[in-house]
Amino acid sequence: SAYRLWTRRKLPSLLARTLTSGTNGSPELPDMNEVRSRLREIVGASTNWRDHVQAMQERKALHTLLAKQQEDLPPRRMKDSYLEVILPLGSQPEIREKYLNVHNSVRFGRILEDLDSLGVLICYTHTKQEMQPKSPLSIVTALVDKINLCKRIIYPDCDIKFTGSVSWVGKTSMEVKMHMLQLHDGDYSPVLDATFVMVARDPENKGPAFVNPLVPESPEEEEIFNQGELNKLKRIDFSTASLLKMAPTAEERNIIHDIFLNTLDTRQEGDGQRRTEILWKISFRSRKLPPNSVWMEDTKLKGLQICHPQERNIFNRIFGGFLMRKAFELGWAIACSYGGSRPFIVSVDDIMFQRPVEVGSLLLLSGQVCYTEKNYIQVRVHTEVYDADTRDHHTTNIFHFTFISENEVPRVVPKTYGSMLYLDGKRHFAAVMKEI
Repeated sequence: SAYRLWTRRKLPSLLARTLTSGTNGSPELPDMNEVRSRLREIVGASTNWRDHVQAMQERKALHTLLAKQQEDLPPRRMKDSYLEVILPLGSQPEIREKYLNVHNSVRFGRILEDLDSLGVLICYTHTKQEMQPKSPLSIVTALVDKINLCKRIIYPDCDIKFTGSVSWVGKTSMEVKMHMLQLHDGDYSPVLDATFVMVARDPENKGPAFVNPLVPESPEEEEIFNQGELNKLKRIDFSTASLLKMAPTAEERNIIHDIFLNTLDTRQEGDGQRRTEILWKISFRSRKLPPNSVWMEDTKLKGLQICHPQERNIFNRIFGGFLMRKAFELGWAIACSYGGSRPFIVSVDDIMFQRPVEVGSLLLLSGQVCYTEKNYIQVRVHTEVYDADTRDHHTTNIFHFTFISENEVPRVVPKTYGSMLYLDGKRHFAAVMKEI
């Protein structure tokens, strides 16, 4: 199965094995509260919403600390940014409630929030300057490249450990690889691996800023770094081949044409030329659903979120992890409703953060099933902000989730424009299956 195949991938395990030497003896690991406290200290953010304007004003003075070119910054090693963080669900039962779902397992949306915070702290660790208590950089999540899981169930009463490090660096961007393990019978076993891309901005988050270069120290690290470069090229290729920029391939056009022919309703009265004329007039409107199928447009669910100050990040915008959690929960609900049984997340991929979400925004979420195959359900969730003053809508994110259901699910069938979403979903599903 996809879950067993996951263990054959070697790069994540290489990174963990390469960097954990000398860290296993740590007497006590920081937890997620400490991660977020440390982030606030690094940027000088206040925990009090009333003080956030003054805190951001004070960051303007940090402009003078920015490097004029990347060559002015000292190179860093992968182990310089390596972090281990504990989520003590087993040893501290009082924190379980926040992470618990109705199926008595861990809410994956909460894990997305934790990964986002940890990824940012790893990047601040990579770029830390010893003589500067506060960082002049605003480091934000640009992209969740992929998150792949090898366990269906995350237990709510066993400690979780997160590990991670910067794995590739460009001029102003950093790739971070993170891994999540859970304690069973005295050993930590893998649950997921994640690849995030972070970007560095100036203190006011208005323009790009240079980050320390990364120097691999071994053949294993060289392979990890080269994989990061390949990931960057893949993202460029995938974006270039987007259905918004290029027409579907010949194979994809044949797929859509076959779906169209298989859903035509040809049961019309009349014969000869009259019947042909009727068919030409109604063929795009009169469609019949094949057996064990569901129209794509009938799988939609929507949601609305008022963005309160409680959900802000250290830069007083809405926390990216919160956006991921809300999108995932809507995606899970769609997969649950569609499959008629409990779905399990297999993969998250290609989440591009297109624009920040301001506190006070109305966040509109809409999602639907866009591709199915056997037990798999590919869900797309679109989020946008609505400005009540201008009445404008702006896309913030498009999320792609791959779920597996307990039973084989009906085939989803596009009826109109859904054809493009169907092909996009098929592409993302194919990429996930190739990866795992």
